[in-house]
Amino acid sequence: MHDILETATDVLKVEADSIMALTDRLDENFERMIDCLIDITGKVILTGMGKSGIIARKISSTLASTGTPSFFMHPAEASHGDLGVISSNDAVIILSNSGNTREIVSILPAIKFIGAKVIGFSGNKNSRLFALSDYFFDISVKKEACPYNLAPTASTTVQLAIGDALAVSLLKKRNFLEEDFAKLHPGGSIGKKFLKVIDIMHRGNEVPLVKDSALLKDAIIEMNSKRLGLTGVIDDNLCLCGIIVDGDLRRALLGSAENIIGRSVRNIMTKNPKTILKDTLAVNALRKMEDLKITSLFAVESADDNRPVGVIHIHDIVKAGII
Repeated sequence: MHDILETATDVLKVEADSIMALTDRLDENFERMIDCLIDITGKVILTGMGKSGIIARKISSTLASTGTPSFFMHPAEASHGDLGVISSNDAVIILSNSGNTREIVSILPAIKFIGAKVIGFSGNKNSRLFALSDYFFDISVKKEACPYNLAPTASTTVQLAIGDALAVSLLKKRNFLEEDFAKLHPGGSIGKKFLKVIDIMHRGNEVPLVKDSALLKDAIIEMNSKRLGLTGVIDDNLCLCGIIVDGDLRRALLGSAENIIGRSVRNIMTKNPKTILKDTLAVNALRKMEDLKITSLFAVESADDNRPVGVIHIHDIVKAGII
């Protein structure tokens, strides 16, 4: 057991040291590389063979999800026609530890002929990749974590790390914000965090509304048909002037011995109900509901326009997966 833990510790130390060694190589060359990728009007294409190819796929995925359009191109397939996806507006990032991988070397002249920028990540400055790269970054390691110094371990780890450094640097350079990240991840928890009221609210015929000249029986019919436990009350200008919820009905019934369904909604409604702007984050709508101890909010266009455009219920927020 001690040997296993010692081996695992040694692996982590070797890989950590290999990553830290990269920091001394970060200079104006890396900055120019970032500027190049910012300035291109096409795509950033990643390629690599074997383990480097697997890392290239991950880097491409990270770039695409952080605001840099990118995809992976298999170098073997590239030499059989896939080079057609490359244009002179693109940049091709090539990962190769040796820099002389046969499949990479065979497509380099064609990429140069097309006119795409070539960015090489390799551990060999005496390589064909180094010679033909417009920008080159040295990712050499002193040794692999493999005890025989054969299996790509530390070398692929530094590839992954420099890829992350590249992606995050581009993210900051583009001023790519959380909201932008959420747009590219609509199915995840990040995307849900940035859903707005307008994205999940009830709208159109789903919104329960009655005129302030209506009778309570009309409000009950509207509440029963829309099944949200409330109805808004609007005036002649279609502005929200009141709200009736289930609790208002119960209190009205308990407080009167007479038949009240023929009374005006003005006598039952709560005046000046709380509203929320339709473009407010749904999570902030939830906080407002919690603070006010209510379960619904009518959505309006703006602070100066009190006409209801929708209604959001706490159940809508739950259904959307925000909580």
